[in-house]
Amino acid sequence: MENHKQQTIPSILKILAHSLGTEVKNGRLDIPSKFGTGYCAGFVFNKYIRMLILNYDLNVDLIIENPEINAVDRMILFKFQNIFPQTDILLAAKQLKAPPSVLIATSSLNTDAAIPVHTNIATINIEVDANYLSGLFDTSEKTPVLQSLLQNSQPLLFEQLIYPSLQKTVDEIVTESVNETFKLFFLRVKAEELICRLLMELEKREEKHLFALNNHDIQAIYKVKERMLQHLETPPIIKEIAFSAKMSPTKLKRLFKQIFGSSIFNYYQKFRMKEAAMLLKDNKLSVSDVGYKLGFTNLSHFSRVFTEHIGSKPKQYSRS
Repeated sequence: MENHKQQTIPSILKILAHSLGTEVKNGRLDIPSKFGTGYCAGFVFNKYIRMLILNYDLNVDLIIENPEINAVDRMILFKFQNIFPQTDILLAAKQLKAPPSVLIATSSLNTDAAIPVHTNIATINIEVDANYLSGLFDTSEKTPVLQSLLQNSQPLLFEQLIYPSLQKTVDEIVTESVNETFKLFFLRVKAEELICRLLMELEKREEKHLFALNNHDIQAIYKVKERMLQHLETPPIIKEIAFSAKMSPTKLKRLFKQIFGSSIFNYYQKFRMKEAAMLLKDNKLSVSDVGYKLGFTNLSHFSRVFTEHIGSKPKQYSRS
């Protein structure tokens, strides 16, 4: 019975525990205080699906070799980020500009021979065998996005924002107290529920042809996204940001939409209006102050855009 329990713990977690001079108990590794704070938890549900919960802040950098690098070749990675409650000051500050999201990557992008353990990590990683995943649902009429993902034969990356029902399931994984008898069963069901919901969202994407990605292009696209979110008062000019990304406007627009499922301007406008809603509700700024702060010169235009994205007029929203 003890051997069975040991087989449910990812090898990477045992190696990390050994490096920190501690041990894994019931699938959980608490970071020793001399190395930092937080915890790691890991579960191997079967040979096709496993999960790591990483929520820690280290005061040292470690490099941990991945002993399961060969198995990773079959795996699709679902990386949930910015999904933990904002109870830690460092995490809270980080999450103000980083919305909860999931990165979905084919095996050629999800890991290297060595996994860097940075000073601050707050993610849930679920890895699923591509063939196992295909067998869980009817794949007879897959969309091009799902088909390319499940083939797992070229480097692809998608990012999907987390909506409330997804966040609820994530919260249940992290906080639900479950008897050890049912813990693995419960967590596997929740993990597969998350994946199912995410695949249902990916199926809605309209791309007919997907382009293989490389690290340079991915980094360039994410720098474009970060700059946009840092300067919501300035609408993006495609030619300028394409020049800064060192790619053509056509390539920039194509890869951005492939990764995020939205055009550059629609993505920008969505977060611009989320910021407007926060300024109205939490910061108690006036409608005119918010409109001008976010770069609108016409307040009627601001009101129309806000209503389209949020569902009510700015003044009504601020009073609700």
